[in-house]
Amino acid sequence: MPQDSLVRPAIADLVPYEPGKPVEEVQRELGLDRVVKLASNEGQFGPFPSALEALAKGARDLNRYPDGGAYRLREALAARHGVDFAQVALAAGADGIIGYLSLAVLDPDDEIVCGWPSFPSYVLGAIKMGADAKRVPLVEHRYDPRALLAAVTPRTKLVYLCNPNNPTGTMIGRAAIDAYFERVPDHVLTVLDEAYFEYIDEPEYPDGIEEYLKRDGRRVLVLRTFSKIYGLAGLRVGYGVGPADVVQAIGKVRNAFDINQPAQDAALASLGNDGEVARRRQVTAESRAELLLACESLGVEVAQPAVANFLFLDVGRDTRELFDALLHEGVIVRPLAPFGAPNAIRVTVGTADENEIFTAALTRVFTVSSQTVA
Repeated sequence: MPQDSLVRPAIADLVPYEPGKPVEEVQRELGLDRVVKLASNEGQFGPFPSALEALAKGARDLNRYPDGGAYRLREALAARHGVDFAQVALAAGADGIIGYLSLAVLDPDDEIVCGWPSFPSYVLGAIKMGADAKRVPLVEHRYDPRALLAAVTPRTKLVYLCNPNNPTGTMIGRAAIDAYFERVPDHVLTVLDEAYFEYIDEPEYPDGIEEYLKRDGRRVLVLRTFSKIYGLAGLRVGYGVGPADVVQAIGKVRNAFDINQPAQDAALASLGNDGEVARRRQVTAESRAELLLACESLGVEVAQPAVANFLFLDVGRDTRELFDALLHEGVIVRPLAPFGAPNAIRVTVGTADENEIFTAALTRVFTVSSQTVA
């Protein structure tokens, strides 16, 4: 019997995730004194002091398994959002929720609908289950809810609204999402991905939990994460708030110990420090604006208005050469071919020092490129 028959046909053509090399290895290989990583939308600030204290306190108990149900964190999130305990799902990152949701609800020949380019986990979660992923082109670098609705069929189980969208950093306003929910069929579960919620200070940006789940009673699962503004990307904690039956289904397929105890403790200790969240949001917005101006001064097209902690740069050509040139300058960015945008890169807003290093590197690369063309 051929060995290939062991692998399910649905995943035969998938390419395994290829993580970038560690910063230290890049430094060694290229002989660089410093390498700045602006590829993964990590927050430029580390964990809150309270989270660090919780990590230190819990270190002595690492011989014990974590709380398999993450009870205390789940209870705290339910209280924070004013929902029932049964409406909160936890996993290792928001994409962990997406993976479990796909496993729980998708059968072969089911459909999901999402915008494109967007977060690849929506598509990968469907493909892994043998379902179809319908990718609807963005309009002006943002999701078009009307086009998503037009793509829905009786086979559609999930519609993803990434707000703000990763990788373009643009948002959908309240009016467009209101209109979407007025028309979306009852058999569809809408997944409103708000992974960058805490970075946004726009009056037209709706709070999915408050406005659609709680106030309007919509059938929606809202995703949030501790990986960004809370500075806990290395610990992987994400959550979803939605209908109890959906959360229960996720619980049936969720690995019992997928969130380790230090991650649970640090996330719990991070809740409630809204003043520091606001400060980080303001600093990020100011740095993002400076980075945007620097890119535009070089004639680079940037998706706007950007509202999260990253920028989408459309350079009008395949970005592999640009990625390599920036890498040799000591800057790691994200080429976006896997997201559906082969002519673009995504740049995370870093510290002031990191942003200056990126801007200088991009200027040198573009200067060399223009001289070569001339």
